[in-house]
Amino acid sequence: MFGDLQGMMGKLKEAQAKIEETKARLNTVMVDGESGDGLVVVTVTANREVKNIAIDDSIIYDKEQLEDYLILALNNALKKANDVNEAELAAAAKGGLPDIPGMDLFK
Repeated sequence: MFGDLQGMMGKLKEAQAKIEETKARLNTVMVDGESGDGLVVVTVTANREVKNIAIDDSIIYDKEQLEDYLILALNNALKKANDVNEAELAAAAKGGLPDIPGMDLFK
């Protein structure tokens, strides 16, 4: 039994290492969210860190519209980033986890 336990602990450590590697890689995956037919474009990493905001000059003087477009673009980008993040981390975790009955969290 302890041999199995050591093997499971080794697999858990491998899974943790894969997850950490995936988190680091997700810092380099960029996702765009836009609104107003591209008048506002927000770029975030798959770890949900804002990297860039591009605003078309045509809406720069309409504060209310700009705020609305920023909110829409940010929410769009963050949703996409979250989807990528969850899928990648689930795949990394599932690949390294031992087969424990009742622990089918990543299926």
